[in-house]
Amino acid sequence: MEDQELRKAGLKVTLPRIKVLKILENADPHHMSAEDVYRKLIEMGEDVGLATVYRVLTQFEAAGLVKRHNFEGGHSIFEIDQGEHHDHLVCVHCSKVEEFVDALIEDRQAVIAKKSKFRMTDHNLTIYGICHDCEKQSFEGQRAC
Repeated sequence: MEDQELRKAGLKVTLPRIKVLKILENADPHHMSAEDVYRKLIEMGEDVGLATVYRVLTQFEAAGLVKRHNFEGGHSIFEIDQGEHHDHLVCVHCSKVEEFVDALIEDRQAVIAKKSKFRMTDHNLTIYGICHDCEKQSFEGQRAC
């Protein structure tokens, strides 16, 4: 399947591209940084450098295979572009990224744009905070003192 996707996107089929695409397709959670992809390749015993991973991800983004999301602090993640809109929750402690869809928020944004006589073509919403795991660790750390 990977070969066809690469060709369809106008990219030459190479071993690094196939490996990176396979990792992204099987990722859980499906948001991964370039460093996450690189670490996964190392775990698999693959000899692909970090610079190659960045280059492949940038090529995938240009070809429309993946979406890059840039967050505060220079943190970027990649995910397979499935064409479905969603927004993100980002933990300011561990950089964990979760996605969510909320029809009420989507509707409200459309109303705001229309009210301002603004034709919305796209948008993104990122909520920064502290995830449950980090909150729990912080609470347990305070109790231990």
